[in-house]
Order: sequence, then C-alpha cells, then structure tokens
Amino acid sequence: MSISRRSFLGLTAAAAAAATVLPGATAAAASPPGDVVGKVTAGYQGWFACRGDGAPIDLWWHWARQADRAPSITNSAIKSWPDHREYARTYGTDFPPLGDGRLAHLFSSHDRQTVDVHMGWMKQHGIHTAALQRFNPFGAEGPTRDAITGHVRAAAEQAGTKFYIMYDVSDWLQMRQQITQDWTAKMKAHTASGAYARQNGKPVVGIWGFGFNDAQRPFSPQECQEVVDWFKGQGCYVMGGVPTWWRDGVDDSRPGFAGVYRSFDMISPWLVGRIGTAAQADDFHNRATVPDLAECTRLGIDYQPCTLPGDLQLGQRVHGDFMWRQFYNHARAGVTSTYISMFDEYNEGNQIAKTAESAAHVPTGSGIRALDEDGVACSSDYYLRLTNDGGRMLRGERPVTSVRPTPTR
Repeated sequence: MSISRRSFLGLTAAAAAAATVLPGATAAAASPPGDVVGKVTAGYQGWFACRGDGAPIDLWWHWARQADRAPSITNSAIKSWPDHREYARTYGTDFPPLGDGRLAHLFSSHDRQTVDVHMGWMKQHGIHTAALQRFNPFGAEGPTRDAITGHVRAAAEQAGTKFYIMYDVSDWLQMRQQITQDWTAKMKAHTASGAYARQNGKPVVGIWGFGFNDAQRPFSPQECQEVVDWFKGQGCYVMGGVPTWWRDGVDDSRPGFAGVYRSFDMISPWLVGRIGTAAQADDFHNRATVPDLAECTRLGIDYQPCTLPGDLQLGQRVHGDFMWRQFYNHARAGVTSTYISMFDEYNEGNQIAKTAESAAHVPTGSGIRALDEDGVACSSDYYLRLTNDGGRMLRGERPVTSVRPTPTR
C-alpha cells in the first residue's frame, strides 16, 4: 500500500531567510493557454476500492486502516465523508447509519460510473484537467490502477474533460528503470485519446516527488535528470511537482537538484501541510509565490502553484475563506494556472468533491466533521463551485477580489 506523500514541513526560518520578495505583478506565462497553462487542474487520486467491487486488489483500499476488513469507527482511514447520493452503486460498511438514518455506504473508483460522476463534476465546475496519480504500478496495486486509468480515459472522453498521467515516485525504489518501462508499455497508449491533455502540442506527463528531503524519495539528482530528459526525448511536456522551497534548495528540498527543477516545462511547488490559515497563505504568497513566479518567468518555465481547500477535520477551511484567499493571492500575483490539491482525497480531508453537508450525512458517532463544522451551512458541491469561481478569476473572467463571491449554499 502506498504511504501518504503528506508531511508537515512548515515555513521555517531558513526558508524565510532564503526567499526574496519581488514587488508588483510578473510577466505572462512562458507558454500560451493549453490544457494546463491558463487552466485549473485537479489532482485525482482514483485510489478507492471496496470488497465486492470486482477490483483486482479486493480490499477496502484507502477506506480502512486494516483494508481486508470493512471500514468502521474503529477501522477507518477516512477523514471526510463523501456525499454518495449520485453514485448508482455503493458498498455497505460497518459504520453506524448516517444521522438521517441512511446506511453508511462508500463508492469505489473501480466502478466506471463513479469516475463518470467525478469527471462530470469537473466539467460542470470549470476543472479542465484531471492529473491522474500513478504510484508504483509494479506491485499489487498495479492491475487496479491500470483499470481505473482506463475508466478515467473513457469518462474524460465522454464528459469532454482532459486528463494526464502524473507519476508519484514515493516509495518506488526501482523508479529509474520502471517508470520509462511503464510509460512505453502502458501509459503512452492513452495519449492517442483526444481527452489526453496536451500543452504546446505535446502530451503532458507529471512527475511528483523529485528532490524532496525525506526517505520516501531517495533518488539522486542524476537519476531524476535522466528521467526528465527521457520523457522530453519522447516528445512530452513534463510537469514537475517539486518541493516547496525548490528555488533555493532548502528545508524540504535536498541540495543538488537545482538543475533538475529548472529542467521541467512546468513547476508546481507542493503546498499541503505548509499552510492552514489565511495569514499563512499571505505569508506564503510573499515569500514563495511572488519570487517563484519571477524565477519561472525569467527561465521561461510555466508556473502552476497549488490551491487547497484545507483539512476539513482540522478545521482549516473557514467555510471557503481559506481557499479563496489563495485564489486571490494567485490572481494578484499574476498567476493564471493552478493545481487543486486534491479532488477526491477523502482519506486525507483535503478534497473538493462533494462532501457530507452536516451531521445528518455522516455516520453517527464517527467524529467525522461535515462541511458545516464551523457553524456555517455549506452545500455538498460548495468547494466545486468555489473552485469554478476561483478559476474564472485567474483567467480574468471575473474581477480580482479578496472577498469570496461564492455563496455557501
């Protein structure tokens, strides 16, 4: 089972000292608008399965800590409860009934209809592209991930959205040899789809995790550079999910990766776990976003910062004000592209997909917070609507404002 990429690496004094604030708006993106530049992209895990769904993995994948047993109050990997009313097929759990008496069911990403629903939500709410996460596919998870990739392709084609493969190299010890093998043997075939995202006429490939200063990604700069160069040699536009402090190579970045980072076509610094309040978002804007964008503009690299709704279970969301502050900061910096972290991350509380609105929609006694956790009622689709409004502001389709325009219901 994959280990979460999330870890808390705060805005340290070292990073603060290294960062330089540059005034004013910056130049336009290096590339013209395409399927990622000038668009809203959402990270899509697609990593949920249930016993009885026909998935090869045959586990409660990412729903339960002990995945061979049904999720329950004592066996849960869930931080936010999904609103499951639009799924044609769901799976019973050992949780108590919801507050309104309905049985506590969960969806499976292995069901094509589930992915159809998700791509439909993206299309409806201005999320142009899904970055389908692909962890090490050579282990037990591989066949299930392969099947879900096919579902994402078919659903994107049906909905009229785009998708691309984003490799997460966490805990993938044979990454250097296997990532190119996987692309050649399996994933490259998906670029034939009209729904596969392209930028500057090239198929987009994302690589998340090079250079992070932790044991999950122990690869050398040389190994990583070889991979980036290989994908570019295949004619791909390569997006890099890089450490927060990539520009100066400090804090969450290991030294020696400056050339690797600057060889990506697009840079997207990671943000989850780094900020949790509007004040921290403003601090990050000054110390990271503005100088990061200036550096990317100088080098001719496209820049796509993260935007996150916040961990619902930790009470970070403030009924959308936290997320809107990030959209506003991006817009006033001159950013036109953003990466939503993430679309369907119910097991980490950082999802924008439809979520339980109130205690009536979560299992009784579970302690799982609903969207009204701070006393403000929010519709289950609220963060999708907020994302749509934020994307429109980045594209200049609505005025730049620090005041959240999206009604909570």
